[in-house]
Amino acid sequence: MFYVQRDAQGLLVRVEAAAYAEATETLPADHHEIQDWYANEAVETSLKQLKQSDLEMIRVLDDLIQVLTQKGVIRVTDLPPAAQAKLMDRTQAREALGGLSHLIDEEEAGLI
Repeated sequence: MFYVQRDAQGLLVRVEAAAYAEATETLPADHHEIQDWYANEAVETSLKQLKQSDLEMIRVLDDLIQVLTQKGVIRVTDLPPAAQAKLMDRTQAREALGGLSHLIDEEEAGLI
């Protein structure tokens, strides 16, 4: 059994397994609204994890491109103009912040 609170339109705004003062009714665990609530919550959690992962991967790719260009494997000019512009912007921003030294945590140092 879940304790729920609804808004003025009758939509769920809070669902808890334990009773709370603002709860307006209870619904069984197999009720479609409870199932939808937790499905949406799982999707939101997954999207947040992906967004954080995207931010972390951007740094990895940025570092990888830097290493490949420094070793002469690729040239920045091999990339499309839009990618060149974005890399240049990031390079300038990183240099303004002191370079690469503080972007990777100490325990991550050996990953790349």
